[in-house]
Amino acid sequence: MGEFIPRLTARRTALAVLVAGAIAWPALTAEAQARGPEGIADVAEQVIDAVVNVSTKQSVDMSSNAMPKLPPGSPFEEFFEEFFKNRRGPGGQNGKNGQQGQNQTPSVPRRVNSLGSGFIIDPSGLVVTNNHVIADADEVNVILNDGTNLKATIVGRDTKTDLALLKVNPQKPLKAVKFGDSDKLRLGEWVIAIGNPFSLGGTVTAGIVSARNRDINSGPYDNYIQTDAAINRGNSGGPLFNLNGEVIGVNTAIISPSGGSIGIGFAVPSKTVVPVIDQLREFKEVRRGWLGVRIQQVSDEIADSLNIKPARGALVAGIDDKGPAKPAGIEPGDVIVKFDGKDVKEMRDLPRIVADTPVGKDVAVTVIRKGKEEIKTVKLGRLEDGEKLAALEKKNDGAPDEKSVVKKALGLDLSNLTAELRKKHNIKDKVKGVLITGVEPNSAAAEKNLAPGMVIAEVQQQPVATADDLQKRIDQLKKDGKKAVVLLVVSPDGDPSFVALSLQ
Repeated sequence: MGEFIPRLTARRTALAVLVAGAIAWPALTAEAQARGPEGIADVAEQVIDAVVNVSTKQSVDMSSNAMPKLPPGSPFEEFFEEFFKNRRGPGGQNGKNGQQGQNQTPSVPRRVNSLGSGFIIDPSGLVVTNNHVIADADEVNVILNDGTNLKATIVGRDTKTDLALLKVNPQKPLKAVKFGDSDKLRLGEWVIAIGNPFSLGGTVTAGIVSARNRDINSGPYDNYIQTDAAINRGNSGGPLFNLNGEVIGVNTAIISPSGGSIGIGFAVPSKTVVPVIDQLREFKEVRRGWLGVRIQQVSDEIADSLNIKPARGALVAGIDDKGPAKPAGIEPGDVIVKFDGKDVKEMRDLPRIVADTPVGKDVAVTVIRKGKEEIKTVKLGRLEDGEKLAALEKKNDGAPDEKSVVKKALGLDLSNLTAELRKKHNIKDKVKGVLITGVEPNSAAAEKNLAPGMVIAEVQQQPVATADDLQKRIDQLKKDGKKAVVLLVVSPDGDPSFVALSLQ
């Protein structure tokens, strides 16, 4: 399989993104789908005038030995790479064979053009495209299907979903398209992509929905539609339509070894796009909800240990002291299975649901605590874009003191957490539990990345203060017939996480 590179930044590897806009057509009918490819021409004819080319210009310093940073998908990427390859010599000198020529390129900024795609969602001139299409651009222009060139201003952008909203001022109302409901998509359903691949101008391609809810690790809210509709470099920002002419996706990425489509494309679903565009339109920024928890996946082992059947939800590994979850009574070890009436089937569902919930809303959160469901009410905070939690400095003062080992369990050497050991491993006073001083090679604990200096704070959601306490808890769980135990482990840098180890 070809290499995947986000945001269409490599010369020979592509990511194409498409977005959507606004016209009123009825909901997708069985007749429309039954027509299949026969209906593609009708749809293309209806929506083609709402799909635009997005042209950007950027100033680059041509005197630098380094290849200039070009906008993603620029048609000049290959030209500049070859130009600078011939221009550079050994030691970073300019000229052929590394010789310093007399006629050197002066330090003069040059203008570099790039083309992407977009679509009109309002007749007054609102255009949706990808953020990476207009990133770093000094000038943005929108080119209509009839060739009209309009200067555009950036209304707002969102890096987390790679979306941007532009505004142009046309002399007459423009043709616009509307969003459809991506949740109603079915596998095998026909879809149509229209964009500007390889800077050729408006191009129509078609295919089917190959999969839904794909996570390609490109951002915190991944739930892409996978399609085999040909999406190539330059499609970024153009729409993905259903057979009713509704935009149901923003094609964001492809996997390809050459920059061309091999039938694996990904689209941001309209269910994700619509709230982002609505907020950019209203606030010129995105205002997302914030719960203030650190979460991890509920594995089968953890689910079995916590009596959660079937495995589901998001396991709370830590609580932000200043976040909304703490005053609401949510605790580490809780498994969130429902948020604001929406089921949390797996960990990655929760960030999307929280982000889409209005800031300041009082939200009912269903958690499973010690095998029983409880409902907590949280007043949702706001996640500031660009906000980062300060990372604690990682420190390691050397190997553990073997003389302090007092117990062995689960493939671990364990010790009571003394003042001397606390200082040795830079463990803060608020951290309570049993210190790991050694890990047996090739053990299950080693496979789960447990290491000396970590502290076991809880066993099966029960605090432990000494190595003896921990051993007694393990022995009791074995007597009760438990197959695995869940440990709350605090790493040397202060991050808590839950780890399930087999008791067999």
